[in-house]
Amino acid sequence: MEKFYEPGKTEAEAFKRLTDIMAYLRSPEGCPWDRAQTHDSLKTCLIEEAYEVIEAIDNRDPDNLEEELGDLLLQVIFHGQIAELNGEFDLTKIANREADKMISRHPHVFVNKNSEGIDKAIEKWENMKRKEKNINTYTESMKRIPKVLPALMKSYKIQKKAANAGFDWDDIKDAFKKILEETDELLEVYKGDDRRKIEDEVGDILFAAVNVARFLKVNPEEALNASSEKFIRRFSYIEETAAQQGRQLEEMSLEEMDALWEKAKLVLENRI
Repeated sequence: MEKFYEPGKTEAEAFKRLTDIMAYLRSPEGCPWDRAQTHDSLKTCLIEEAYEVIEAIDNRDPDNLEEELGDLLLQVIFHGQIAELNGEFDLTKIANREADKMISRHPHVFVNKNSEGIDKAIEKWENMKRKEKNINTYTESMKRIPKVLPALMKSYKIQKKAANAGFDWDDIKDAFKKILEETDELLEVYKGDDRRKIEDEVGDILFAAVNVARFLKVNPEEALNASSEKFIRRFSYIEETAAQQGRQLEEMSLEEMDALWEKAKLVLENRI
């Protein structure tokens, strides 16, 4: 086991050290928890590690990013070793398959070398994906979008695929009108007892808002996360101000809290 403690001097040695450690943990002499894991049991871990990588990127924290990328890499190795024991595939096949995919999806780099723009490169990438996966219709490409994606991200991808087929507004003004139209439809049903219809109309408003974001080239997932964080900062100002006055939020009227909310907007934006 001494070999496990010696850091790898090269990329290959470091990778082998990690795979050897995982193999040992899943061996009879290793860890009962690691041995018990399956592709299904690790799904939540994989999602959590991916989100922690994103958080490290958002925080501009290189040290934490290094750590979180390692955790994500471990998940890939974990799944690879499980598959190998199941007689399905192994890490070598995973890496070679991905390498082959990168070559086939970049013919402008590896075959006919030229200086295409980003948009043209993305178009070729999408075309190669459709060809590789034998996707013959736009609907089929929409259905292949992972169901586990966050809803905003999924709707954004669906709308982009529809736009590629020419099913899109000519002007962003029409996209804005759609939000107003869907809002009016919700106003017509929200007081009723048909929960399915209410949920349907709420979903339509969100879908329409994503469409506007797409027109503006704004990632709706990132925009909503930023708004959520902004809400927390402003709410924190209200709560801290109330505490300085010796008051609990529950003791304040909505009008008082709203006044502090407006002040928070000015203070936090350094306007006063």
